[in-house]
Amino acid sequence: MSLRGFHIVFIIVTTFLSLFLAGWGFFLAPASTGLLRTLFMVTGVGGSIGFPIYGVYFYRKARKLTL
Repeated sequence: MSLRGFHIVFIIVTTFLSLFLAGWGFFLAPASTGLLRTLFMVTGVGGSIGFPIYGVYFYRKARKLTL
């Protein structure tokens, strides 16, 4: 696997982990965690939105490279 392919797979995996973190923060976290639960929700949602945007950006840029 090339470095470019590994990078794309890594972005996909981190996106799924961010979705899991957001889902855990919204539905599975104990109510007693308070601020930590909110931090997990915000971080998970931010990553779930940000990583795919970065993935599309990277894929478009990496397509133009010929190594």
